[in-house]
Amino acid sequence: MGGHLGIIEILGIAASVSLLSGWRLYLCVLATGLAMRSGLVPLPAHLAALQVLANPWVLGAAGLAATLEFLADKVMWLDTVWDTVHTLIRPLGGALLALALIDPADPATQAVAFILGGGASLLAHGGKASARAVVNASPEPFSNVAVSAAEDVATGGLLYLAYAYPVLAAGIALIVALGAAALLVLAWRVLRRVFMRVPGEAGALPTPPSEA
Repeated sequence: MGGHLGIIEILGIAASVSLLSGWRLYLCVLATGLAMRSGLVPLPAHLAALQVLANPWVLGAAGLAATLEFLADKVMWLDTVWDTVHTLIRPLGGALLALALIDPADPATQAVAFILGGGASLLAHGGKASARAVVNASPEPFSNVAVSAAEDVATGGLLYLAYAYPVLAAGIALIVALGAAALLVLAWRVLRRVFMRVPGEAGALPTPPSEA
């Protein structure tokens, strides 16, 4: 990756990171800090404030939080509690990451980035939480661990692609957004089928026998 990030690359990275924050917020913060510390992400002058993410203390806190999230996400129903607690934290974190990537000299664009970044994180979080609620309905624990591990691998891989190949970042963001929307629709259909009575199948009174 070159030493200069254009507006398209910056917007693509902001969109990708904010969306992925809805899945793994602390991993996104940790990966961003490590990318900056290793020089994988050469920041333009207006992004110098993001260097705080490369601070060893920040990296340590993000690493600890990412580890706790990794473990909690593997335990049936504990992952749902964790997702519920983070319903506000993930969208806010994604919005702040997106905001930090936009030039502060353009307040209007920053406001749009903050709103869209928070909305993108909320969309991804909603898709993840809904899908995990459906998976938790399964009596065996292995599907939960498998889905969580797949989320870990996908988030880490997509974060690497977004930073190493920022031209692809917008495409990555689109894929994550479509995936999150698909998860929401699928989860809604499954939960509706489980918890809502189907007319004619439940609650119907038996037909009295006809009199001769």
